[in-house]
Amino acid sequence: MSETSRQLAEQLQERFGDTLHAIIDSIGEVTVEVAGDDLLEVAAALRDEDRFGFEMLIDVCGVDYANYGRDEWATEETSASGFSRGVEAATPGRMTAVLDDLVVEKARAPRRFAAVYHLLSIRNNHRLRIRVFAPDDDLPVVPSVIDVWSSASWFEREAFDLYGILFEGHPDLRRLLTDYGFVGHPFRKDFPLSGNVEVIYDAGKQRVIYQPVSIEPRVLVPKVIRADQVEAVDLASKVETPEGTEADEAANKE
Repeated sequence: MSETSRQLAEQLQERFGDTLHAIIDSIGEVTVEVAGDDLLEVAAALRDEDRFGFEMLIDVCGVDYANYGRDEWATEETSASGFSRGVEAATPGRMTAVLDDLVVEKARAPRRFAAVYHLLSIRNNHRLRIRVFAPDDDLPVVPSVIDVWSSASWFEREAFDLYGILFEGHPDLRRLLTDYGFVGHPFRKDFPLSGNVEVIYDAGKQRVIYQPVSIEPRVLVPKVIRADQVEAVDLASKVETPEGTEADEAANKE
């Protein structure tokens, strides 16, 4: 922890106390975690009070913590020969239904979705992150900070578009990067890599249409081709001799 981040963390703790659920210092930058009900009050204080002066909102990003901290690869016991195959099909892209019995519902880690606000104080040369978890994983909702920082408008629209996080109080919460007819939220961990629909031009209707994606799902495991599985090919026998070459070679020898 640098001296600057340590002082900032102490000021935050002194000012907000138990309102902050966590104060984390990582690589010289401070992150605080607050509840959604306290977000607007904390944000306004961070902007208006001179000792903080976070007048600029740099970015708002969504985070999907599904499978956070879980690893399906044997990395710690790996030998010098390389990584082993997946020891536990833990991530959504591994098609766990192929390996496990189908179940109606599986236990999920709590607090799946979060919005992270990146702040900058120009006068004090400080940076700060605010993390707010949505209390409901099925319908993630957090307050909009557009009344505190007007620059949050498009940032929150982007997080809604890519993660499906709803920002309560946003005046125009529409998709920003994907098409209005797009199905799902592409940055969610359980979103299929091939998507749900594809766009093609229908010559009969003479317009662009949506249709179910035609890509077949594949297991994301590298394919290993061993030497004994490769058919040997005699390249010399495949080379065709141009006409007249043999006669020319015989003439040259004479």
